[in-house]
Amino acid sequence: MERIIVDPQIHFGKPVIKGTRITVQNVLELINEGLAFDQIIQDYYPDLKKDDIHACLQYAIALVAAEDIHISSVAA
Repeated sequence: MERIIVDPQIHFGKPVIKGTRITVQNVLELINEGLAFDQIIQDYYPDLKKDDIHACLQYAIALVAAEDIHISSVAA
C-alpha cells in the first residue's frame, strides 16, 4: 500500500498513486471498462507500472475488507 497516498492537497484528498496525480478511482474505472493493464499504461498513463495498477486493486480490496456490514433483521 506504499504506492497509494491520500493527501488533502492532491485531488481534494482522494487516493492517488504516489508521485502522480492519478487517482485510484480513474484506474479502477479503466479496469472496470475492461482495459488490460498494458492498455491502460500504453493509452492513458505511460508513466505507470503494473505494480501501480495492482496497488489500486489492493487498495480497493482493503477498503471493502475493512468495511463494517450492518444487517438488520426484519420480523415477518
